Order: sequence, then structure tokens, then C-alpha cells
Amino acid sequence: MQSSTGQWAQKDTTDQNFDYMFKILIIGNSSVGKTSFLFRYADDSFTSAFVSTVGIDFKVKTVHRRNKRVKLQIWDTAGQERYRTITTAYYRGAMGFILMYDVTNEESFNSVQDWVTQIKTYSWDNAQVILVGNKSDMEDERVVSFDRGKQLADQLGLEFFETSAKENINVSNVFERLVDIICDKMSESLDADPSSMDQNRGTRLTDNPMPQNNGCQC
Repeated sequence: MQSSTGQWAQKDTTDQNFDYMFKILIIGNSSVGKTSFLFRYADDSFTSAFVSTVGIDFKVKTVHRRNKRVKLQIWDTAGQERYRTITTAYYRGAMGFILMYDVTNEESFNSVQDWVTQIKTYSWDNAQVILVGNKSDMEDERVVSFDRGKQLADQLGLEFFETSAKENINVSNVFERLVDIICDKMSESLDADPSSMDQNRGTRLTDNPMPQNNGCQC
């Protein structure tokens, strides 16, 4: 055991200092605000000067939910078609998806169904998804109403939020709700089949350049 304050502080920030770990992907068309959304949540910062994400990037944030420390590894994916092969490779093992469109961009809204198909194709059956209509602060340029977003979410069986990364509206609520849904679903799975505990451990980041850690059993 280390005795110095500095060494203890370092130990407290290691990857082992959490109860559960969830891999979350933010997906959607290019320019819907995925990177801004991630930076607002992880760093509480916003800039309109972001350029398109090349391939995939991630940030780590540890939160406290239900008296547990939950480490979130949040992956910001490129929306361009040319990166799709790269980004879909990261779907495996994802516990949750934030599927985002831009309320000022009809095309991004029309692409939601295609993204849902990608999730069903490349991720595991128990991955949880929240539909997010971003840039709700831009009312003068809005082309997709709240009601249309909610109707689509209901049709797809998803929960729905409108958000603004710029104004920090509902950003934390989306992540908190997604973590709660993941915990609820995993608890249901364990109640129904206790042997699924080992399977749940298999949802670690086995194919990403991050240290492997304990699985996520809520």
C-alpha cells in the first residue's frame, strides 16, 4: 500500500475505482452536435468551432447513481458514411446509445430509422437507446417539432429528450436516464437468469484500446 498523498490520489483515479462500467455511444448524422453534446457533459464546455469528428473519439466520466460509482466511457462517433465501417465496429459491447438528430435538419431526423437499424445489426440485443433532438435553442431555424420527435420515439419504443448543448438543456438528464435504464434492464436480466452475470461481464471493452475491467452488473 502506498503512503504518500500523491500516490493515493493517483490510485483513486485508476480505472479500478468504480463499481460498474458502461460503454455508451453517441451516434447520428454529421453536424447534429454529438461532439458538442459530449464536451458539454464531460467538461461542461461549449464551442461552436468544432470540426467533424474523424473516425471515433471518447471521454471518460464517473458518476454516482443509486449509491454506486458508475464509470462511463462515452464514444463520439463520426456521422459521415465513409467512417461507418470504423464506427460500427465499436457498437459491440456498447451498453447504451444516444441517437441524435438536429431539430433544424430534416435529413438528420429522416435518418433516425437507418441508425436504429444499424444498432440492431451491430450491437447486442439488450443495448438501450435514447432518441435525442439536439439544438432545441435554435427555435427560429427549427424544422422538426417536439411532437414529431416524440411520435417517432414512441413508434420505435425509445425514450425521447430534446436538448441543447449550447444552453446546457437536458444534457445531464439524458445520460442519467440512460444509466438508470441500463441498470434497470440488467437487474431484470439477472432476476430472470442469474447465470447471465457472466454474460454481462462479457460486455466489457474487449475490442477497444482501453484497459479491461470488471463488468457491469447492476
